[in-house]
Parts: sequence; structure tokens; C-alpha cells
Amino acid sequence: MQWEGREESKNVEDRRGMGMGKPALAVGGLGGAIIVILGLIFGVDIQKFLGQGPGGEQPPGQTDPSEDKLGHFAKVIFGDTERIWDEQFKKMDPPRRYEKPKLVIFSESTNTGCGAADAGIGPFYCPADSSVYIDLSFYHVLEDKLGSPGEFARAYVLAHEVGHHVQRLLGYSARVDNAGRTGSKAEANRMSVRLELQADYLAGVWAHHAQEKYKFLDRKDLEDAENAAYHIGDDYLQKQARGRVQPDSFTHGTSKQRQKWFLKGFQTGDVKAAAELFELPYGDL
Repeated sequence: MQWEGREESKNVEDRRGMGMGKPALAVGGLGGAIIVILGLIFGVDIQKFLGQGPGGEQPPGQTDPSEDKLGHFAKVIFGDTERIWDEQFKKMDPPRRYEKPKLVIFSESTNTGCGAADAGIGPFYCPADSSVYIDLSFYHVLEDKLGSPGEFARAYVLAHEVGHHVQRLLGYSARVDNAGRTGSKAEANRMSVRLELQADYLAGVWAHHAQEKYKFLDRKDLEDAENAAYHIGDDYLQKQARGRVQPDSFTHGTSKQRQKWFLKGFQTGDVKAAAELFELPYGDL
């Protein structure tokens, strides 16, 4: 994957070394956001894996020098998403303005517009402050514990969270919000799956247009993203954590579904077709 040499996003707040202990996320303020809470949803506590990358946990006020390249990478990819989505929103009929989100890089824990969060929940998007949050230690977890190495696997993770921001701007998140308030838990879970698969699709749409613009990917990069999508599917994670699968509790989609919709977004690059996920019968996803 060729990414070095492009401009970093300027909408970044780097809070590494400013940890505030290890609080739990106050999920009550999340509204329609669906975040990757591996510990709560899948029974996988990734907190125990954090700090096991090079250098381990750092004292307050210090950052891990080995993560500087990861930080630079995240800022460049975030900048790529800004440029691509700005172009795509201008092409809409009628043209729209892309309101850029913020990338917040933190270590261990931080305050967010959705409440206090710690690294154990993985990367997530908070609609209350239009920000994507990530502790870079997650990239070590992604590679070493979830079996998903490769730079484009890391880029896919960020692009998926930016996809949640795009969903909010286009009104898709509000539809899921309404379903969650008026439907059963099972229906809320089904709508959650649609929203997550749509974010995967939008990550693929971004990758499609970024590839046209930068020619930065090869087949191996796509395989890395497919591999990452597979390893964060509900069925895969539940089986790894519990030895069994509970489809009624799925909130993000199966491994095959996540791969399917990311690849469909990459192949078509069609933003409008994202709405299809809310029209298909659930069994056809």
C-alpha cells in the first residue's frame, strides 16, 4: 500500500500521554452510533491485549515512539477520507457540503462527546462531537490477536468509522435511531447490522475512489481488508470467544456479509446504492 508523501489531515487532536484512568464508556449518550465494543458485544476483552505492543504502557505525559509512524499513517488516511468524501459530496445532486469530522488519537482513556471511553472498546465514531476516536494500540490487537495484518486492514478500520459519519450526514443513522426507539430488541439488532454493513460498504466506496485518485492499492491490500472484515464478523468473534454463535444477538453482521458489502462498495463506488441495505429483505444481506 502506497500512502507516504500525502498530506496529513489537519482535523486531528492527539491526546496520547494524557490518559485519565480506565473508565467505561457512557453509552447512554451514543444515540444511533454503533461502535465496535468487542468486550461487551462479542465477549472479547481487548483491554488485556493493549500495552503489549513495542514499549508497553507509557507513563502519563509520554507517548510510545514506536507508534509515531502509526500516528502519521492514521492522519494521512484520515486526510484521504476527507479529500475523497469532499469530492463525492460535491458530485451529489444537488451538491452537498462535506462537514469534516475530527480524528482523536488517545492512549488508554479519554473524554468524548458520548461519555468517557477507554481503549478496550476499539475505534469508534461519536456523533455528538463528530469525531472518530482511536487508541493506536488497537492496531497491535488487529494484527496480533485478531489475525489481520497489513496497512490496508488498518485503513479499512478508519474508513469504516468515517463511514458512520457519512451515514449521519446522509440521514441513515436517524432511520436506525427511530427503529431502535419503536421496535423490539431483535429488530434494533437487525437495523444495527444494516448500519454496520452500510459503513463497510461506504468504506469500500471510499477505497474505490481513493484508488482511482492515488493508485495506491494492489491485490494483496484488498486481501488484507477482506481478512480484517472477516475477523471482525459477529459469527467469527462469538465463536472465538464463546465457542458458539447466537445470530439473534448479531449487531455488526457476519464475516461473509462484512466482506461482501465492503467489496461491493469497492467494486461499484456508488454512494447512492448504500440505501439498498435498508430495502433488501434481511435474509438477502
